[in-house]
Amino acid sequence: MPSPSLFFVIITLALFLSSSIAAAAKTGPKKPPPNTHNHHPPPPPNHPRLPRQHGITTTKAPPHPGYLPSSKFKPTSFRKCYRNLWGEGHQKLDPSGLTVWLDRASGSGFKSVKPYRSGYFGTSIKLQSGYTAGVNTAFYVEAHPGNHDEVDIEFLGKTFDEPYTLQTNVYIRGSGDGRIIGREMKFHLWFDPTKNFHHYAIIWNPRELIFLVDDVPIRRYARKSAATFPLRPMWVYGSIWDASAWATDDGKYKADYRYQPFVATYKNFKAMGCTAYAPRWCRAATASPYRSGGMTRQQYSAMRWVQRNHMVYNYCWDSSRDRSLTPECRM
Repeated sequence: MPSPSLFFVIITLALFLSSSIAAAAKTGPKKPPPNTHNHHPPPPPNHPRLPRQHGITTTKAPPHPGYLPSSKFKPTSFRKCYRNLWGEGHQKLDPSGLTVWLDRASGSGFKSVKPYRSGYFGTSIKLQSGYTAGVNTAFYVEAHPGNHDEVDIEFLGKTFDEPYTLQTNVYIRGSGDGRIIGREMKFHLWFDPTKNFHHYAIIWNPRELIFLVDDVPIRRYARKSAATFPLRPMWVYGSIWDASAWATDDGKYKADYRYQPFVATYKNFKAMGCTAYAPRWCRAATASPYRSGGMTRQQYSAMRWVQRNHMVYNYCWDSSRDRSLTPECRM
């Protein structure tokens, strides 16, 4: 038989356990604290998101292309190669470059003094930061009048928290007139084009079009047939204008002139090639160090990297497009 003291200890322990179980049954188990480590507030209403068809953008620089086509061509003065085309009061030329701007009154544009039938056409551009939705800053070659050909490098303006979109485009024999048939490829660049000048260029020869950013090829458009390739002499242009109808998120975000003027600066102009008046034996520009032309394996590797990581739209992959209008996608 247990001693009185041991009996007292057993009774006390039993009473304590029974009271603890009752209290737990009354209050229930404690809930774990909410996980705040991965919590992000939802985006504000109407927050723009550019749908990406391909690629995940990164700030990592692309592989070196090996050969630098821009090194073959010397810069020339703006006055030697170009003239004001429109909006003269919205241009300023000084030793640092040509500044153009868009406000409620006007935009501005310039045009080469000569047409070309092939060549290297490049310039360094610095864009405005902040809200520039609806604004189109362009450098391009074009054949007019009539059923015009056109090859574009265009910067499509942005909202505050989105990157610029660089759009490359090709129009053939009036496909930019009336019923628009564009051949767009779009990119989000691996750098901020508002921080510094970067060099953008088009190489056009009878076999191909190559679009370059800082000598890195980002797109090659091959001549697969005469019907899908620009062959007429073209002039070189630059411009800044209001493209609110379509430029930013398919026209959802317009130019907001509370933020005017919208400014871009061009410098380091390069326009070299066979003019429309050159003899037939004039040698066309290429992206390659070889006389045979074409791109090197290293250039192709750099281009594939850019398209894999920074391309956000390719017209050939757009299932909503009528493929019969762009037969080169099937060739």
